[in-house]
Amino acid sequence: MYGILLGFGELFALGLYLVLAGLLRLPTFATTRAVIQAGRMDRKKTKNLDALILELSSRLSRFIPMDKYKRRRTEATLKSAGIKLTPETFMARAIVKAALVLLGIIPAMLIFPIVVPVVVFLAITVFFKEIKSADEALKKKRDEIEYELPRFVSTISQSLKSSRDVLSILEKYRQGAGSEMRSELDITIADMQSGNLETALVRFESRMGSAMLSDVVRGLVSVLRGDNGVAFFELLAHDFKQLEIQRLKLIAMKRPGKIRKYSFYLLACFMLMYLGILFVEIMNAFQGLF
Repeated sequence: MYGILLGFGELFALGLYLVLAGLLRLPTFATTRAVIQAGRMDRKKTKNLDALILELSSRLSRFIPMDKYKRRRTEATLKSAGIKLTPETFMARAIVKAALVLLGIIPAMLIFPIVVPVVVFLAITVFFKEIKSADEALKKKRDEIEYELPRFVSTISQSLKSSRDVLSILEKYRQGAGSEMRSELDITIADMQSGNLETALVRFESRMGSAMLSDVVRGLVSVLRGDNGVAFFELLAHDFKQLEIQRLKLIAMKRPGKIRKYSFYLLACFMLMYLGILFVEIMNAFQGLF
């Protein structure tokens, strides 16, 4: 009986949605999926579920309240992270994903009610994970750029000895830069070619929000204003090299801890194997006694 009612409710909801979508002339999932695919930075294929989530998020976004400061901050974070969504739609997407997970309460209550708290906890976890996804993507992008800054600064210090054309230096470095650095340099170079050079560099700094990158931009701005800059970038390259060595030492120190965890797993497997054999032999001995 419960299965029939559940199936009837799902089919009725689907039919009602299709009728209302036709009356309101909503775009199909194929159209929404094509729009998402056209705006994506990567080559991953867009799924129907992503199109559904975006469609629901865009409808819900108009009801999301957000003050000016939070909206401006979230918009800057999304732009820097490469997420092409409005702040309201981004917030609504987190709510929609959490709500879709929360719908699992219905079958859980009918089949296994004890799982309901787990579903609620999972929905809350999904919500906070989606809210922090933009900050995590920006942090990952910032870390990748900071890993490349020592080589970037070293190249600038060597190039300034023969040329003081900052735009040309950035264009030459862009050819061998990493993916994240190349993407940011593309934006910065285009901005420099179409507008003020100093303003473009300051925008590059503000997009990332990195203290290391701020030092680099400050040096480039001083070069544009007529300073020598060679000694500054040589000193900066030395400091960044020391930071890179410390970062590599920290990574090397973490490796034994990761390996130790698997060593304990291996030891536990060996102990379980020997204890299993010992248990079987003891049971066989007891059977012989009785």
